[in-house]
Amino acid sequence: MKETCYLLNNRIVIYLFLSSVPCSGHRWSSASSPTADQKTPSYSYVIIGAGSAGCVLANRLTEDAQESALLLEAGPKDRWLGSLRLSWKIHMPAALIYNLCDDKYNWFYHTLPQANMDNRVMYWPRGRVWGGSSSLNAMVYIRGHAEDYNRWQREGADGWDYEHCLPYFRKAQCHELGENRYRGGSGPLQVSRGKTNHPLHKAFIEAGRQAGYPFTDDMNGYQQEGVGWMDMTIYKGKRWSTASAYLRPALGRPNLKAEVRCLTTKILFDGNRAVGVEYIQNGQKKKVFAEKEVIVSGGAINSPQLLMLSGIGNADDLKQLGIPVIQHLPGVGNNLQDHLELYVQQQCTQPITLYKAQKPFHMVKIGLEWLTMFTGYGATAHMESGGFIRSRPKVAHPDIQFHFLPSQVIDHGRVTPKIEAYQVHVGPMRSTSTGWLKLKSTNPLDHPIIQPNYLTTDIDVWEFRQCVKLSREIFAQKAFDPFRGPEALPGPQVQSDADIDAFVRQKADTAYHPSCTCKMGSPSDPMAVVDSNARVLGLEKLRVIDASIMPSIVSGNLNAPTIMMAEKTADIIRGRPALVDSGVPVYQPPTLDTQR
Repeated sequence: MKETCYLLNNRIVIYLFLSSVPCSGHRWSSASSPTADQKTPSYSYVIIGAGSAGCVLANRLTEDAQESALLLEAGPKDRWLGSLRLSWKIHMPAALIYNLCDDKYNWFYHTLPQANMDNRVMYWPRGRVWGGSSSLNAMVYIRGHAEDYNRWQREGADGWDYEHCLPYFRKAQCHELGENRYRGGSGPLQVSRGKTNHPLHKAFIEAGRQAGYPFTDDMNGYQQEGVGWMDMTIYKGKRWSTASAYLRPALGRPNLKAEVRCLTTKILFDGNRAVGVEYIQNGQKKKVFAEKEVIVSGGAINSPQLLMLSGIGNADDLKQLGIPVIQHLPGVGNNLQDHLELYVQQQCTQPITLYKAQKPFHMVKIGLEWLTMFTGYGATAHMESGGFIRSRPKVAHPDIQFHFLPSQVIDHGRVTPKIEAYQVHVGPMRSTSTGWLKLKSTNPLDHPIIQPNYLTTDIDVWEFRQCVKLSREIFAQKAFDPFRGPEALPGPQVQSDADIDAFVRQKADTAYHPSCTCKMGSPSDPMAVVDSNARVLGLEKLRVIDASIMPSIVSGNLNAPTIMMAEKTADIIRGRPALVDSGVPVYQPPTLDTQR
């Protein structure tokens, strides 16, 4: 459930919509806003949402001791009674599926029925807790391809090309393998490689090479293309969310206040200038003022929802709901993009998958080892290998992603595995279908209407067909000979293109990457919502900073790019010179005339 938070400091009000962070000491000041009164708290920044972006902003903006920030999170803290072990469902990497099964830390969204997916209603979990979705995700650290950011520049996001983004990936990161031109070595975000050395992960990488794909030793570095070991946001056997990396280290600052269970309901304006927010906490309506800026970091669903509730969006839609129009921006809620994926599953002839590990007796053993030493099978999300390949000739950089798992997943992990099996999660990275979301009502508690419009173009259907065929080809390589049993999904009966297309419609599901609903772009772009500095077009003192402002979806997971974007915009807000690394080498395939 959404609730609203309370902000207390000097000049900056940063509105973090999905999560908030507590602070040990903060000052009260009377508001200087013309609409404030002596009883209303005021901060430099009000941040709405303590998720992947909000926690970063709360930390970086309060490094300046003369500024203050209030962070408002709709959900609870990520630790019960301050204990990491008592909150094992969040912090034990292998326990990630638990929070997909209920709405304790999860917005628990659902889409409209999808016409091109057998009218299925799709389940969209999103984080509602300190750390946001970085407290619920599978901890895969993937940046995307350099060309994604060069494309952003061409799409109107000036200053967001790869040479301007890479330094902020490095600034955020502390990679266990050390620093180089691509990796960071001293940032707050701990990044590691898998430790299980599982034979099925080795088999997947070797099978990829046997199928003709290169090995890459760092798919976040010089060469994304190929198969290899994946990076993960896991540190010493524990999930390393943005709450752990950024928020908790800053909570002792007197100029940061973090509130939880605060549902932000409206941004307050004086003319076209944002001056604060209203929120609900413990059933009480509260108000806080921002002397410098209101920052919306609620994510790709909550950020456009809050803008629309506040009168920013398509004027016709707002008027139909009786919402006074503050700024007509038809792009709010539009341009919705996501990654779809499906599972190709193979039965395993040896008892080495995670099937037995998910039986009650073994789960107790695994849990006790993690609770006492933070080691063992509980200390990883088990997605330790993967890859990126191109679907066809003439594609300039990879557009298909693999996550390999030595286990079987059914219905987001909400159904217990039935057999010894391994699987690859596979899906296209740059699908052409786009969707939208709109308000259901003026009640902030009502989830918005979500229409992703999956599989509405012929090329998207074809790419998924390729995903199945190319995955089967890898599983058919000699490296899997000692382990390969019958195919479980799609199953040996699914062979024709029509059969594969039907399987995709029945089984493809979200990869949990909604984005682009408040896109960054040029003011001349009628669908742009924010400019290259993340400022909402036509308004003052209001920014949106999260995955919603991506001009287009990147070729990979979204957590690492969202953290990078928050790091970069924090420097923009603070008036710091942009970091840049010119002329960074990026791998180019020897030829584009072939698929591999």
